[in-house]
Amino acid sequence: MGLLNYTTKIDPDKTAAEIARCLSMHGATAVMTEYDKEGGFVTSLSFKISLNEQSMAFRLPCDWKPVYAIITKGKKNPHWDEARKRRWITDWEAQAVRTAWRIVKDWVEAQMALVETQMVTTAEVFLPYAVMPDDRTLSEHVKANPGFLLGDGK
Repeated sequence: MGLLNYTTKIDPDKTAAEIARCLSMHGATAVMTEYDKEGGFVTSLSFKISLNEQSMAFRLPCDWKPVYAIITKGKKNPHWDEARKRRWITDWEAQAVRTAWRIVKDWVEAQMALVETQMVTTAEVFLPYAVMPDDRTLSEHVKANPGFLLGDGK
């Protein structure tokens, strides 16, 4: 069995728009698409959800590199354009970005099914992606400082 969505041809911008629409239908009041400076492809979606009359910010990233590692295992793929002396996005990288965003979209849709059944709230689903005052997400903060949630272990 292959990786989910590994043959998709759907542009990441279209997928990001589908995710944004899904989020807006489930309480997001604003959605912003963020792009890679060099490659020009979508890297994350930031959005706001109201929780107890207070706006909470979230950033949903899409890490395409693990997908790239899976779909290129055992394949040759140059990353450097010697004539232009710069890195460029290969066909395999573009496919990894497309695939990764479709996987994220499927995950968001599955989470929204839980929201629709009232098993969880939208804010609960996206809690790991809540943006902290230092502009890191909660999950990034905890990864860098496990004691943040775990305390001193006693």
